Amino acid sequence: MRIVEADCINCAACEPECPNTAITNTGTTFVVDAAQCTECVGAHDEPRCVEVCPVDCILQDPEGGEPKDVLQQRYARLHA
Repeated sequence: MRIVEADCINCAACEPECPNTAITNTGTTFVVDAAQCTECVGAHDEPRCVEVCPVDCILQDPEGGEPKDVLQQRYARLHA
């Protein structure tokens, strides 16, 4: 899963790029919903939110990531 760091400038570049609508605006920053984030597995080669972020504030969750097969299954379930 990805997290949005506090240095987010609230530009909204990431939100429309997410194929799973996992990114939402809280009014002051953006957050990633862990239940919907697949790190773009199933849709793109790399996480689109990371690619478009102008301040590089979207990082891998320090608590660890999920295996690619788990992310692929989540993507399939979200887009069934």
